[in-house]
Amino acid sequence: MKSDVVKFVSLFCSLVLILALYHSGRADEKVEPAPVSAEKSEQDDVAPVKTLEEMTNEAASKMTGKAEEISKKVDQSEDAKKYSAGILEPIYSMAEYMSFSSFYWIAFAVMVSGVISFALQLVIGKLAVLLRGGISFSQILTDIQGLVISLVGLFYTTQAATENSNFTTSPAAVLSAAALGLVAGFFFYLRGQATELEALEGRREEARIARAAKNK
Repeated sequence: MKSDVVKFVSLFCSLVLILALYHSGRADEKVEPAPVSAEKSEQDDVAPVKTLEEMTNEAASKMTGKAEEISKKVDQSEDAKKYSAGILEPIYSMAEYMSFSSFYWIAFAVMVSGVISFALQLVIGKLAVLLRGGISFSQILTDIQGLVISLVGLFYTTQAATENSNFTTSPAAVLSAAALGLVAGFFFYLRGQATELEALEGRREEARIARAAKNK
């Protein structure tokens, strides 16, 4: 009986030792990675990666193409032509009615006054407001818009006057209109600066009242 137990234990230990050696050998084996085809590797190497600039240019190109397509459709539309003519016809009629030399003299003076007024307001006026500890970005944008409109108006007024009148051929007319525009522009600049400073003081007073009411 005792010998049978010894044999069974010896057999069991031998089996455990064999299994341990087998699994140890399996663990020492190196697992080779799956082979990757050369063609796929080359494709991965040369696969293009779009940059932000390329994506932006592509989007802009698509938008431009879409805008051109819409523009062509609108240009071919009879309704669009009718509405466009309805907008331009009264402007053409008024331009023909007012195409006399004194009109161009007045228009030139007005455009010069706008350029002077908004230019001074953007430079000196905003500096005066800034020195008082305030600034209004919305007012800056408004003045920039006014300056651009005045400059464009001055250019086209001069071109129209050259083509349709003798205003530009008269130095006296040009100089007098420019002088009037300069004086008027400086006056409007002073009024604009005073108004902006008053608005600044008003905002400060409102802020002071709001703080006082909050502290009560």
